[in-house]
Amino acid sequence: MAFNRRPKINKSEFEESLLDIARVTRVVAGGKRLSFRATLVIGSRSKDKHEVGVGISKGKDVAQAIQKASNKAKKNLITVPVVDETIPHEVKAKYKASRVIIKPAKKGKGIRAGGAVRIVLKLANISNANAKILSSSSNAINNARVTIIALSKLKNSLNNDAKQVVEEKKEIKNKK
Repeated sequence: MAFNRRPKINKSEFEESLLDIARVTRVVAGGKRLSFRATLVIGSRSKDKHEVGVGISKGKDVAQAIQKASNKAKKNLITVPVVDETIPHEVKAKYKASRVIIKPAKKGKGIRAGGAVRIVLKLANISNANAKILSSSSNAINNARVTIIALSKLKNSLNNDAKQVVEEKKEIKNKK
């Protein structure tokens, strides 16, 4: 009889990074009502998957805000096309006052980016990329959102074209 066993804890398939936590207030008739806003970035733990999402939510306490942000981030997941541990091509994006440019990098260079952009790229399992925040905005939420927009603009067609070229070269070699 094993009644005292602890239940097995399922490890999440996503890795989480808390980007921002803020105390926000709302003025009501009786005074000020306090709540917390959490910004969370999640990415797939598996190195095969390249999924990333950003969630922003408010709650009565910090734990509730983080849980709600995690659920929102899971709903907003995007899949990023990756070629040789980097992105297939250069991409620019703009969201409100934030602008970002992300470029592919050679193998072994690592992620060269700052702030929220670095966190989003790392959680998307992109090993090599160069990124620059072109705006003077230091708003971490908008910088994370603009990075997600940039990554969603990436086309997978270059990846397919490269695969076709490699396959054609192999066929030519095999015929000889």
